[in-house]
Amino acid sequence: MFSSNVDSLIESKRLPSEQDTLHFLRRIRNCAVKSLWYELITYPKPGLVSLVDSGSHQDMDASTFYSSIVSLRHYFFHIASLGLEGANFELLRSSGLAAESRMLDATGGVNTHRGAIFNLGMLAAAAAYRYMYSDTCRSLGEITVQTWGKELALHHRKAGSHGDRVASMYHVGGAIEEALSGYPSVYQLGLPVYRNILAQTSSHELACIQTFFTLLANVQDTNLLHRGGWDGLKKAQDLSEAFLDIGGIYANDWDMRALSVHQKLIELNLSPGGSADLLSACLFIHNIEADE
Repeated sequence: MFSSNVDSLIESKRLPSEQDTLHFLRRIRNCAVKSLWYELITYPKPGLVSLVDSGSHQDMDASTFYSSIVSLRHYFFHIASLGLEGANFELLRSSGLAAESRMLDATGGVNTHRGAIFNLGMLAAAAAYRYMYSDTCRSLGEITVQTWGKELALHHRKAGSHGDRVASMYHVGGAIEEALSGYPSVYQLGLPVYRNILAQTSSHELACIQTFFTLLANVQDTNLLHRGGWDGLKKAQDLSEAFLDIGGIYANDWDMRALSVHQKLIELNLSPGGSADLLSACLFIHNIEADE
């Protein structure tokens, strides 16, 4: 199953055994799948699909997301295996494109997780690479940049995609630029908030909600730009910032305030899918690092 490079590392005892390595690859897969599931069930999550409603979307619901998540489970194991071997970015990209095709087949052509396929795919590969080389001194973001950054910088967005049009029209980055920067929105914004709220409240649900609003208030979400332009992005950010300014999940009526933001984004037909992808990335990194 593994390359000769991996076999030689196992033989030299840099890895405990092939069985342990397979166990860790499965753990990466499971963490990725769980992060997508927990992102889906987070509610209120302004403008986005959850188990409660479909947010600003008419072409998808929770069952669509569930089918998509199930279709991606083998992908996360496969791309982690590629990361374990230090495969080049082109192989990672091919794995991601195959996963995207399976996702579209599972959802009837609806794009539910294209951004997550890229973000979680790169992080899954980085997690396996770090395991292979016992490289716990570097974050998964740093490993992504230092291992695949040069190839990634030459990668072009899919022509005609939402990300491609938004980048050309508004001169902003997106998922690729986030990865090339080592995932600063995750490490500097989302993950500290998630871990802080989790430590203070012991509530994963509250931690997810506060993290999502933090990301929404600060990230130049290309999905928002695609749907609402600069005005739409600013409106969503202002609403989220106002929620945080009054205390976020610590306010007495936080749930009603969060639901109000959700309803407003639905009225405006805004969907911050980029922020949702980053929430998934936060959850993945937190869980994969839990036992390290």
